[in-house]
Amino acid sequence: MSAGDVARWAEVHRLAVAGQQQAIARGVGARVSAVWLRNSRFADVVALSWQTLTLGPDATSLNYLGQALSEIGQPQQALACFEQALPIRREAGDRAGEATTLNNIGSVYDRMGDRRQALAYYHQALPIRREARDRAGEATTLNNIGHVYDGLGDRKRALAYYHQALPIRREARDRVGEASTLNNIGSVYNGLGDRKRALAYYQQALPIMREVGDRVGEAATLNNIGHVNNELGDRKQALAYYQQALPITREVGSRAGEATTLNNIGLVYDGLGDQKLALAYYQQALIMLREVGNRAAEAVTRFNVAMIHRAYGNLDEAIRELELVVELDRQVEHPDLASDTAVLEHVRQERAEGPESQ
Repeated sequence: MSAGDVARWAEVHRLAVAGQQQAIARGVGARVSAVWLRNSRFADVVALSWQTLTLGPDATSLNYLGQALSEIGQPQQALACFEQALPIRREAGDRAGEATTLNNIGSVYDRMGDRRQALAYYHQALPIRREARDRAGEATTLNNIGHVYDGLGDRKRALAYYHQALPIRREARDRVGEASTLNNIGSVYNGLGDRKRALAYYQQALPIMREVGDRVGEAATLNNIGHVNNELGDRKQALAYYQQALPITREVGSRAGEATTLNNIGLVYDGLGDQKLALAYYQQALIMLREVGNRAAEAVTRFNVAMIHRAYGNLDEAIRELELVVELDRQVEHPDLASDTAVLEHVRQERAEGPESQ
């Protein structure tokens, strides 16, 4: 659908809402929302969905509204939409729609760092999608389960799910989904320390994301390429990628993506020895991470802040941050829980031994 077509359909939707034409508004609204979500026009999806919902409850509009709210960092509001949509789907016997809604609820919990809850919803969605022979939906849920296992540190299982998802996405000609899975496979290899293979997957994903207009995915992949460059010690190149990603996250209103990018820029300056500037970026990121409820990412950023306080000799402040890190790690079953706890105990020991031991 061309941009001109979308604009015309958006006008048809406006007229249908004004004329109280419920069926037309819902059908056209769904078509327009699907395009706008792919193009990261989240605020527009929110506005259009609310207009449709003035004509009465509608599961499809609630699902699109929930997805857009999740992307702009309003997870609780997104969950409320999906939880309204789910009984409507079930009452109508809409199994495919039920699976989509269960998957979307899982995605919100995953973004919030509640991975066990996310898995529970994904594992409800997957058999329904298979029963309905929804291959594209099956691939989405397989990809999402892989993402949870990656977050839990089980990279072997994550890869197994991603490698199930990828051929289905290609078979379904789901270019957006294909790029997402390629990016996710790259992230697993990066976590395993195989930077060369990670870059190869990211560089497959990036042109597809640009081709299909997936701005959120593009920013995520630019972030990932920047992260690999930073790990390889090429901080100038890392900053170049992060500075491409940052305006995209702001343009599309992705608060979670913006927070990730700010944290990553902070890491670069930290590595360059400019702790003051690094701390400024970390603190910007923390505000957003708390706002969007991403506890796993908050733990990572707080750890970075703690290490700066430690470097400055502010051990009380470092310990306060590390205590929060360990508590967040416990809440989300973060794979760094043991190592973060060990760092906390080490810093406590440094403080007990006094300044002469520092």
